[in-house]
Amino acid sequence: MIHSILADRPNTCIRVLDDLSVGTREDLKQVCSFVEKNVNEMSNLKSVELVVGDIKNFETIKGCAVGIDCVVHLAASTGVTPSVKDPRLDMMNNVVGTFNLLEESRHSRVRRFIFASSGAPLGEVEPPIHEEMAPHPVSPYGASKLAGEAYCSAYYRTFGLETVCLRFGNVYGPFSNHKESVVTKFIKRAIEGKPLEIYGNGHQTRDFIYIEDLVSAIRRASQYTAIGGETFQIATNCETRIEELVQVLTNVLRGHGYTDVKVTNSEPRMGDVRRSYSDTSKAYRILGWQCRTGLQNGLEKTTQWLISSK
Repeated sequence: MIHSILADRPNTCIRVLDDLSVGTREDLKQVCSFVEKNVNEMSNLKSVELVVGDIKNFETIKGCAVGIDCVVHLAASTGVTPSVKDPRLDMMNNVVGTFNLLEESRHSRVRRFIFASSGAPLGEVEPPIHEEMAPHPVSPYGASKLAGEAYCSAYYRTFGLETVCLRFGNVYGPFSNHKESVVTKFIKRAIEGKPLEIYGNGHQTRDFIYIEDLVSAIRRASQYTAIGGETFQIATNCETRIEELVQVLTNVLRGHGYTDVKVTNSEPRMGDVRRSYSDTSKAYRILGWQCRTGLQNGLEKTTQWLISSK
């Protein structure tokens, strides 16, 4: 996202808050040059700054939003499985962390706060999922994201902070080597000569969105007026079975010389929904946004990047 912003607007000032538990300084250096600062040095924002801090601890991030016009909150514990293994950590990162950033944004008079949410708050419902459905989360992850959405709504209606919730589909693409989501995991396992493990029979469905399309949606959400308090589904509006994903991906991998990719099936995971894809018509109607990258093209770009970065 930083690369996309700086490519269009090279004079934009960006402050990155990260605890470096997943990403690294070296990862950021691949995208841009930056200056590292601490929370006591928040004046005179220039170009790109890195502030190392943990969103669970308000004191370590206090002041990080000073001088900031728009906060894009992407820090989170992600995925159903980690939330089942450690629901308390999931709650601390996704609920307490979101609350702390909202408080910091409120006190720093931030104009807009964009929250990265998910379809998980809706739970097991008949897709396509959309913004007017009543949420019934089935995993701790879904519950924590729902709590984040609720706090965003409250901070808009009580304090006037322009919060916007974006419910992402399953995101994939370059620079995802630290992710444990299904696309990255499958590609890395294939490169390592390991079988691709499908939980259940592979008939479960997801909505896979390429990172460039996601960044485009975030940028539109940061710029459009009169959308405070709104929630948008950001995905492809296409339902893809996991077994279909594997078929497309193995064809892509075969083109890169990985001709002996094996697939195994194991027990379904607790907390996983059976079907999920999004109705993105609201995002198109209000933001003028729609997905432009097909699955085949997106998987090809992702595979190329992961192979070149191994």
